[in-house]
Amino acid sequence: MTLTFAKAKSPPIPLYAVSCEGLGDWLAGLPQHHAGWAKSVAFDATVGSVLALPNSDGTIAAAAVGMGDAKARARGRFIFAAARSKLPDGIYDLSGVPDGGELEEAALGWLLAGYRFDRYAKASAPQAQLVVPAGLDATRIEAIAAGEALTRDLINTPASDLGPDELETAVRNLAGQFGANVAVVGADDLIAQNFPMIHAVGRASDRAPRLIDMAWGKTGPRLTLVGKGVCFDTGGLNIKPASSMGLMKKDMGGAATVL
Repeated sequence: MTLTFAKAKSPPIPLYAVSCEGLGDWLAGLPQHHAGWAKSVAFDATVGSVLALPNSDGTIAAAAVGMGDAKARARGRFIFAAARSKLPDGIYDLSGVPDGGELEEAALGWLLAGYRFDRYAKASAPQAQLVVPAGLDATRIEAIAAGEALTRDLINTPASDLGPDELETAVRNLAGQFGANVAVVGADDLIAQNFPMIHAVGRASDRAPRLIDMAWGKTGPRLTLVGKGVCFDTGGLNIKPASSMGLMKKDMGGAATVL
């Protein structure tokens, strides 16, 4: 999966994010043949709509993504990203700030749209790529996207393959990448070190509970983030509908988000 911005080896394809309100003005600024093409294919700038404007040789001269109207944008995030999988293969350059949207949100959403959970089976990712929009910190946005991907991977991995041992391994792997320190309070020490609730929640499992503490950085104010890491919660007595039990896998989503 592609969660980084592209490096353009040749001039990228201009990409416009057009709202329903701004559609008329945008069409008016196009060459006549491109405006005519947009009208002929009924491009209406609704959310998720995509338009490719052709060159005379059949290549793509430019493309547009629909941003919808104000009501549609108020009801959801990452509107711009909705069209990534629909765009033809190519490297694109977002022209200006999206109509009715924020530039950083658009760029982050684009990267997140490339996420696929492919641990067990190959999953095709969108081929359309984007160069980092001018004025944005590519490293920061790519780091946010990488963190989101790690969170999703941990949550999406079935409980049979992601218990306390595996979650601890994920923490240690991440700590190793960034020079963090990891301390683990194992099942036998939870009571002695005054963590009775962690012990109580996990003691019935054949996979021992633990407290995992990762520390990073030596300067600045001290900030502690606590994430719930119940790798699977049966709910005790099964009083939940069967369809809701699948969501219990996400009880370790707090720990995944902290990572």
